[in-house]
Amino acid sequence: MSSESVKEDCFAWAARDPSGVLSPYKFKRRTTGEDDVSLKITHCGICYADVIWTRNKLGDSKYPLVPGHEIVGMVQEAGPNVSRFKPGDRVGVGTYVNSCKECEYCNDREEVHCEKGSVFTFNAIDLDGTITKGGYSSYIVVHERYCFMIPDDYPLALAAPLLCAGITVYNPMMRHGMNQPGKSLGVIGLGGLGHMAVKFGKAFGLKVTVFSTSISKKEEALGVLGADNFVVSSDQEQMKALSKSLDFIVDTASGDHPFDPYMSLLKTAGVLVLVGFPSEVKFSPASLILGMRTVSGSITGGTKVTQEMLDFCAAKKIYPEIELIPIDYANEALERVVKRDVKYRFVIDIENSLK
Repeated sequence: MSSESVKEDCFAWAARDPSGVLSPYKFKRRTTGEDDVSLKITHCGICYADVIWTRNKLGDSKYPLVPGHEIVGMVQEAGPNVSRFKPGDRVGVGTYVNSCKECEYCNDREEVHCEKGSVFTFNAIDLDGTITKGGYSSYIVVHERYCFMIPDDYPLALAAPLLCAGITVYNPMMRHGMNQPGKSLGVIGLGGLGHMAVKFGKAFGLKVTVFSTSISKKEEALGVLGADNFVVSSDQEQMKALSKSLDFIVDTASGDHPFDPYMSLLKTAGVLVLVGFPSEVKFSPASLILGMRTVSGSITGGTKVTQEMLDFCAAKKIYPEIELIPIDYANEALERVVKRDVKYRFVIDIENSLK
């Protein structure tokens, strides 16, 4: 441990019970260790995961619970062994803050798949036995391995959603070769994840079709996000017209929906990647076998691909669409996330509103 570090009060907003209602909260974070970075948080994105755990949807919430895992800010202190960051650097922290560092997945920099389980940024038990607390807070202390450099010319507020929403779609797109210009991509659902899949698809030179249950999203999909085509998924004629026309589909929808209609849109050897969490996945074996198709799943991404994505977004000027809010709007924002009433990611202005 660094002898110079002094435990400062960390100001935050926390849920105290399964109502999920957030209110001001003060606690102590660990001192900055030899390999740690202490990060003054400037912005934090709001993810549906914040709803799940503040409201104890999975039955494992540990209160008081400070949510938030799309974190960006400035380094205020670096431990003596830290080589990649120095005070003043612009840094991001994503969905996990620790892992075993020695299994095959950690060695491949796929730490999110750590054999012993990666330590989530909030509501997890850290290696020192404390409960992790997330980014709805004034600062955070994280091992340097799990921090990412935000390119100098990339706005911090816009970088926040990349740390979960962005990497969740970028990682499987890269793994399945969805960066081949001229190929065709379908994106199911147009929320925080879906809108980033559209932006990445266009940056890769793909022909992008958006599938949504809501015709109201057509103008945004085509005009703002640059999609090539928009289909109301309940319209059987529109769906039939696209039979066997897509090379890839990224499915971001977490609500329950049928899979066979989408499988029929894939070309032979097409790939559907599931990144949402419907309650079940059902499709006919024929949908898979007859077209030699692949169904794959993916969560966020390891440290290597996350940094690559941040650098790619900076180079290509890919920016999420956000609504910037003060911390005292967080409860209302979480309600709006449940209602899918956001275009397309809330970002909390921590620096200017958390006092």
